[in-house]
Order: sequence, then C-alpha cells, then structure tokens
Amino acid sequence: MRTLSPAARALAARCEPRVNALARRMTRTVFEDLHGYAELPAEVKDVEITATARHGLRGFLRTAAAGQPLRPTEDGLRYFQERALQRAEEGIPLQLLLGTYTSGAHVLWPALTDAVTESYLDGQAAIAAERGEQRRSPARASLEGAGPFDAIEGPVLVVHLRFAARQPGGVALRRLVRRVQTALDRVFGTEVPALLDGSGGHALVPGRTELPDAATAVLREAAGPGLRPAATVAERTEDIPDAARVGTEIVRVARACGHAPGPHHLDDVLLEYHLSRSSAGSARIAALLDPLAGRQDRRATARALGLHPNSVDYRLARITELTGLDLGTPRDAALASAALLLGPRQAN
Repeated sequence: MRTLSPAARALAARCEPRVNALARRMTRTVFEDLHGYAELPAEVKDVEITATARHGLRGFLRTAAAGQPLRPTEDGLRYFQERALQRAEEGIPLQLLLGTYTSGAHVLWPALTDAVTESYLDGQAAIAAERGEQRRSPARASLEGAGPFDAIEGPVLVVHLRFAARQPGGVALRRLVRRVQTALDRVFGTEVPALLDGSGGHALVPGRTELPDAATAVLREAAGPGLRPAATVAERTEDIPDAARVGTEIVRVARACGHAPGPHHLDDVLLEYHLSRSSAGSARIAALLDPLAGRQDRRATARALGLHPNSVDYRLARITELTGLDLGTPRDAALASAALLLGPRQAN
C-alpha cells in the first residue's frame, strides 16, 4: 500500500488539534441538513454522535500523521459496529446513519484545505524571515564590532533613525519595519543592511557619505512625521560602531534641546554635543556662572572695556558677520567661549 509523504503526515498532524471543533461543527450544523436529524434527542446529537465523530476523526488523523496505512483496523471497525447497532436499537433510519458518515467526510476536506493554506503561509513567512535575517546579520555584526568586516566595504554612511515614539511589538512593528526597510532601499537604490526595533535603529550604506535630499521625506512617509534621522560616516568599517554611537547621541541631544525633527547633523548641535560629554568637573563648571544670573548688561560691558556702547554693538555685529555666531544668544556666546579655550590647545 502506498505510504503517505512527509508533507501529508505533517498536514494530518496540524489538523489533529482541531478534532473537537470539527466534531461539534458536524453535529451542530452539517448534520442538521439531514432528513430526520433535527428530531433526534439532544443527548444523542450532542453526546453520542459527537463522540463517534470525534473518535473517527482522531483515529484517521493520528493514523495518517504516524504514516501508517489508511485502512480500518479490527478495533476501529468494532467501535463503529457497536455504534451502528446502538443506532438501530434506537430506531434511527439507516439512510440517516449513513448520511452522517458521508457528510462528516465533507467537513474534513475544508479543514485539510485550511491546513494546507496555513502551511503555505507559514512557509512564506519563514522564507521572508530568513531573508530578512540575512540582510540584518551584516548590519548587526558591523554595529557590534564583531565583523567580519569584509561583508561591508567602507566608507560607510551610518544612518540613525529614531521613531517619534517607541512602537509596540507584534504585527504593527513588523509592518513599520518593513515599510522603513523598503523606503531605505528606495532612497539608496539598493538593498540596505539595517537593524531596526521598536525605537528605531541603524542602516549602513557602503560607498555613500551623505543622505540624499529626498531621503527624509521618503523615510517620514514610511515611519511618520516625527521620525528623526541623523547621518554619520565611518571611513573604515571598523569605525562603524563609533559612528553609530555618535549618530544616536546627535539625535538624543537634538531632542533634549528641543530641536524640530531633523535631519540632524553634528554641526547642528556641536556645542551641545561637546558639553553633554560628562566629566568630573561638569557640575563645577555649570555652577561658575550662577552669580551672573540676570546681571548681563551691554553698558556695563562697554564700561569694563573702556568703549562706547555703540562700539560694543559694532564689534558684536562684525563678529557675527565674520563667524556666523550671534554672541547675543547664549548658545553662540558659549560656542565662542569654547572655541577660544580650545583654539590655543589645538594650535599647540
């Protein structure tokens, strides 16, 4: 006798947990169309006939799942012979009895079809997951500094993406990641290795050093208007972990400073980024200007320098013209101070 294929055995095994539901469907819906079935006592329909249907389904599916020949055994036949004798004693017509068996077989086929569909979709999902992991693996290894680095050649544009809010897991997150991955591939015209989770992640683009002009709009269309992208460059693939950390920090600092969603670049938050590097003296430095709170005065500055107040204004305007720094703002004034402090050090 022909043996069942492994696929057929797996199909039967997938259907076996549904035996109870299939038996209830047979006795409560399908058999109701048989002439005379509705007049049977509820105990016979809901208990005895349901048990017979369940026994037959489970025996068939277990035999198939085990790869055994699909032929009735002596014990199996005895069970149904006993039930047939019981139905005869109850006066149930033979036509009705046989109708339950033939109708029951028709219920099994849709269940098998559903199982085939599920198996197919599971297979597709597994293939997609494997393909996605093949694309994530180089990004994960490079971002963790684990190599091998020959999978991605430098220089590498490291794109950090921060979603507006952390996304929950499940289907919604998978859909979001798929949209963002598709947008990355579209922007750069190639399959982009990326590692994304509920808060965002990183993408690596070999041979590129800057985001295309249209990148932000395309990525926000996929991830939402609150997406914050930042780009850094790793000249060597070994530098990718550091570049990724810098990109993450750029976005963190930009958010903390209240900047509108980017794209963000290091120059946009240069001073803030520098000052956010904590050190043993950070708290003491931050407290140095406390005595000056509310005491800044243009005329007092002019008196201290021995100048007319208009001269102070002129010189401030000239500095702005030459450097682009507006010393009337706290940020640019602090940036100028940092430049003065670092300048001699860099020259040496």
